[in-house]
Amino acid sequence: MELSPKLIEEIINQVLKELNTGATAPAKAPIPQDSQNMVLEGKGNATNGTNPREVVIGIAPAFGLNMQKTIKRIPHSVVLREIISGIEEEGCVARVVRVTRTSDVGFIGNYAAKLSGSGIGIGLQSKGTIVLTQRDLNPLTNLELFPLAPLVTEKTYRAIGRNAAKYAKGDSPTPVPVVLDQTVLPVYQPIAVLLHNRETNDVVIDGPHIEIEYKFAK
Repeated sequence: MELSPKLIEEIINQVLKELNTGATAPAKAPIPQDSQNMVLEGKGNATNGTNPREVVIGIAPAFGLNMQKTIKRIPHSVVLREIISGIEEEGCVARVVRVTRTSDVGFIGNYAAKLSGSGIGIGLQSKGTIVLTQRDLNPLTNLELFPLAPLVTEKTYRAIGRNAAKYAKGDSPTPVPVVLDQTVLPVYQPIAVLLHNRETNDVVIDGPHIEIEYKFAK
């Protein structure tokens, strides 16, 4: 979906409106809320997984709660469903954990990998930036990174899920192609900054990693 100048202005105005409401970070586990045909329900603190075919998807603090779509306007329900479908297509199991203590995609992925039974984790910001990593890498390194969220499609999210599962099984898959187009930066960068600031508002200092039960409408 292409963003017209008018739509960009509307997005910026909406984000600025939300930023000016003075919303504070939640002190408790997120209350279940709908996100475009999806329900995410907190189930207490996440624990270390033991399933060697498990991939943990670490979602950012506002994902599916105070933010509902990526910068490309893809509903979070679609994003999460595609990643999970990709993981399951390769015979692995997806587990979703909300990381509340940071909005940095590298650290979200790092925490997810450390909780994963296979050691493979995915970090996912609300604006759509996504990283694929493993537990023995530091937060600034990764297996695959997709930094330009405006260029990440539904097909890409599914492919990332498949590759995550392949890494979990011990394979060495061909990395998912990364589309790089520097011309999108002047258009999207102001929106990306605002969306990141909006997400950061929901960070809880030293907050827990919350086990998430997800449900999609049929």
